[in-house]
Amino acid sequence: MRRVLIWAPLVLFALVFALVAGGLIKPGDRVVHSAMVGKPLPALALPPLLSGKPGIVTAELKGKPRLLNVFASWCIPCIAEAPQLMKLRQAGVEIDAIAIRDTPEAVQAFLARHGDPYAQIGDDKASRAQLALGSSGVPETFVIDAEGRIAYQHIGDIREEHVPMLLGELEKAK
Repeated sequence: MRRVLIWAPLVLFALVFALVAGGLIKPGDRVVHSAMVGKPLPALALPPLLSGKPGIVTAELKGKPRLLNVFASWCIPCIAEAPQLMKLRQAGVEIDAIAIRDTPEAVQAFLARHGDPYAQIGDDKASRAQLALGSSGVPETFVIDAEGRIAYQHIGDIREEHVPMLLGELEKAK
């Protein structure tokens, strides 16, 4: 019995090591699957954040595929994705936005500095719309199909390599 107990710590260590090594060699699925994909946009009516640019009424986001970008002027990854959003806009993509916990002055300065790809910007001071969409942070971008359903959710900033994929998702959403 004593001989078995002497080897128990080594066996336990080998089991833990094998478990950790297995997780490192073949990690689990790192993609976050949104429960909102395939569902209609939640009914939201967000006031405009900037004068001269309408707010967001989700019931009106129908007719053609578009992107709905959740962003904030204080968000560093939002700055990084701004050039890609401008490329998408130049490619003819309609992009609407929800500004999270922001001020008109800060958003105006952000857009002046990094470009303005947005047709509409809704003001979400309390993050209620963000939570209703199933968004957990900024930036996040949703592909909205012609029927007003969420067709795809991109979590994080849009990088250059994501642009063709998003254009493909928009094409599928027609």
